Amino acid sequence: MKIGNLDIQGHAALAPMAGAGDRAFRRLCVDHGAALVTTEMVSAKGLCYGDRKSRELLVLDEYEHPAAIQLFGDDPDTMAKAASIVMEYRPDIIDVNMGCPAPKIAGNSCGSALMRDPDLCRRIIEAMAREVDVPVTAKIRKGYDKQHVNAVEVALAVEAGGAAAVTVHGRTRDQMYAPPVDLDIIREVKKAVSIPVIGNGDVTDAKSAAAMFEQTDCDMIAVGRAALGAPWIFTQIEAYLSHEAIVPDPPVSKRLQLLFRQTTMAVEHKGEKIALLQARKHAAWYMRGLQGAAKFRSQACAIETLADLERLCFDVMKEHMG
Repeated sequence: MKIGNLDIQGHAALAPMAGAGDRAFRRLCVDHGAALVTTEMVSAKGLCYGDRKSRELLVLDEYEHPAAIQLFGDDPDTMAKAASIVMEYRPDIIDVNMGCPAPKIAGNSCGSALMRDPDLCRRIIEAMAREVDVPVTAKIRKGYDKQHVNAVEVALAVEAGGAAAVTVHGRTRDQMYAPPVDLDIIREVKKAVSIPVIGNGDVTDAKSAAAMFEQTDCDMIAVGRAALGAPWIFTQIEAYLSHEAIVPDPPVSKRLQLLFRQTTMAVEHKGEKIALLQARKHAAWYMRGLQGAAKFRSQACAIETLADLERLCFDVMKEHMG
């Protein structure tokens, strides 16, 4: 598929995930076949005020491309200025978060709250598209709430503003991440717009990815939470969609190698203290489904150094080698 003039080779992208989709994790997803990756969401206002932490989230490594940087905000001029700043980091795409349901984002009129005003969505995209020479895209939800299911209207608005693609998560803001995603709304958006549509929500394995393509006719899918602790999901999806091949989950030893590699890269980027605090949740995700997982997740909550993580990995291996 193409987003603007950008060729995307593959079926599945890594969705943006605040607090989880950092450079180290994105590297593993790229290595396992993610066709496109997106940064954690970045505050447009923070960028314009020179916030150091906001800028740190913009860093893209050479191996990541094609890559999108995602911004959130509610003012067209601020978003356009932030988009200009973002170009220093050489993204292939700039994405606008119009779907985050978190109270601290939506409660400040950003994220999914933007869907209450489709014309504002259009003006944000329009202002940004005028400012930069890379494709501008939007990530939306089914609607703000069940009384306002307006994904089609918002998708048409961002298309009118110059969006090169739109990602649709098939739940409203108040549904957060349950109940099951509504595939019909993604299909309706696909029928309504001429730009590429990326389907998002409840893609947990290769077969659910295939089902989303079949039932929505979307152009690509975006995988979020299911990739946490399982970056190999992109290999599995690509193999199944291309050849109907079933690729099994890797053995425990490979999982632990990936966890340790991801954490080591994160230490290089952030320092050991911050990286290991964040590694606790990643370790818990990597342990998902393993024998003794509850015990190991509890141990993961106490890791503070790479040596602690190494000991945890050793304990897991010992348990699984009998």
